[in-house]
Amino acid sequence: MTDTTTQTAATALPFNEAVPGAVTEVAKNGLVVAADRLLDLTTYLRDQQGYDYLSMVTSVDWPQYFEVVYYLYQVGSPVHDAETRRRQAAETDLAVSPGRPGAPSPAPMVLRVRLPDKANPVVPALTSIWPGADLQEREVYDMMGIRFAGHPNLRRILLWDGFEGWPLRKDYRETYYEEDAKPFKSRHPDGQHAWAEDHVPWKDNVTYPVGWDPDLFTQPEVQYRRIMGVDEGSNGSGLRTERVLVNFGPQHPSTHGVFRMVLAIEGENVVGLEPEIGYLHRCHEKIGERNTYIMNIPFTDRLDYIASMSNNFGYVLAVEQLMGLQVPERADYIRVIMAELTRVISHFIAVGFLFNDLGAYFTPALYGLRERELILDLFEAASGSRMMCNYMRFGGVAYDLPAGWVERAKDLVWNRLPRMMENFEKLMAGNEIFLTRCQGVGVLTAAEATAYSMAGPMLRASGVPFDLRKAAPYSVYDRFDFDVCSRPEGDVWARFRVRMDEVYQSIRILKQALEGLPEGPILPGKKQYQFRAPAGEAYGRVEGPKGELGFYIVSDGKANPYRYHVRAPTFINLTSLEKMCIGHKVADAVVILGAVDIVLGEVDR
Repeated sequence: MTDTTTQTAATALPFNEAVPGAVTEVAKNGLVVAADRLLDLTTYLRDQQGYDYLSMVTSVDWPQYFEVVYYLYQVGSPVHDAETRRRQAAETDLAVSPGRPGAPSPAPMVLRVRLPDKANPVVPALTSIWPGADLQEREVYDMMGIRFAGHPNLRRILLWDGFEGWPLRKDYRETYYEEDAKPFKSRHPDGQHAWAEDHVPWKDNVTYPVGWDPDLFTQPEVQYRRIMGVDEGSNGSGLRTERVLVNFGPQHPSTHGVFRMVLAIEGENVVGLEPEIGYLHRCHEKIGERNTYIMNIPFTDRLDYIASMSNNFGYVLAVEQLMGLQVPERADYIRVIMAELTRVISHFIAVGFLFNDLGAYFTPALYGLRERELILDLFEAASGSRMMCNYMRFGGVAYDLPAGWVERAKDLVWNRLPRMMENFEKLMAGNEIFLTRCQGVGVLTAAEATAYSMAGPMLRASGVPFDLRKAAPYSVYDRFDFDVCSRPEGDVWARFRVRMDEVYQSIRILKQALEGLPEGPILPGKKQYQFRAPAGEAYGRVEGPKGELGFYIVSDGKANPYRYHVRAPTFINLTSLEKMCIGHKVADAVVILGAVDIVLGEVDR
């Protein structure tokens, strides 16, 4: 169960003075908020307390109630000095520390809304306060069946509209369901191996909504009513303007995998857009709750498959919080080295393929892929695998670095990568066509990027210098000298420029980490393949190449997570896609999407 250790009533007093009756309980893991006061409290926290950033929305299915969990941060004026962070950490117990045990960090505000009516769970939508809640609330609805009153487009997002059931509820039983937790005793126990479609009267290898007859179905007169501009006030009597729907994807080179971008256009101008995702959805979180803790590490590799080391990093941090593990110094340095090499890989691919999305030559992408192969050689030597590294472990890393590894890495970092960056600059940074196609395109202001919950280069390119490695240091990042890269323009050019600048900063970090790499153990003890994490919850987050990658884990004291949720930065970064594209040409929408730098394994999970 959740940790409901109640603090003194005085802790809730300031909130209830401002918003009477809003906080019903104060626990170590957050403020319990009355559903009917949620909008008032969050407005107060945003406008009066400076919590301007909604980082995460997720949910937990407890036996007695559903719980919707919100993580809020102050990023408009991020606190970077260690003394202030220590004071904040001492003044509040409401936050889960995102770094190593004892590390000072800006305290997030954690809100929890409990919904005891499990037959009809409803909570107010926060999209009017933070539009960044849009896709996240749709995901909670899709996976858990919790409705968000007032949401402008509440429909399934990862599953198709006719899917029956709510997969992340504890009572959901999928096709070929075996047991609630691995390792399974047998593959297909008696009575549990029927196809879900066998329970549908139409037997058509699809699952229809209850009460919906496909024989009586007619195509709606207007699909995507919102972006097509249907005037709801006139009872749907017609369209405001002559608009055309255009589909990009899901099988289209410009959509970077199996992603579908539905555009409403007037002439060549984009007037509406809806992202359609889920074509690669594998219910990663359901799998994560059936797996033992260590079994999830290779599954994290397959989220952003360009950045498997960073994925490992965020997950092991969360489990280490639950277990109270201290990481040996050498292992911490190795983790940082792997994470920064991963950042270099990811940014090389992002800027190379952005140029390709513009219809330019493929050379920049090839340059990036060539350097990536050299870094993957290092990953393979250390972990045994090039892409799905499965390298980090709770308390450290799986293997120490082999002989000669550090020397090879130093040669790459001191000699090869700087030369490569010079080539990139010559090919792209001064290209007139590149500048014309990118500058002033897809602009997000600092306020808009914050409200839309943008993360990573997407946030920093809008003039918000928020980087978890500085704002909430984890591992040993507080030992290294580097700068937070940001740009004020908020356009595609700024996103390209921030990624380029961050490669230079990663090289700075790598030089310091490789020079200072200490000797010593790589694990605090023997490798553990099975354990039970203490009951409680943790949120481990890292500054991945694409933004804040977080793992929210709830333990009930068993060998498998009770709740496992991934805060996927590229999924949330897509929330602002329509905002950035409206008013631009169709060709610009392709470039804007490319600059978001999505990887569908992470978007869909």
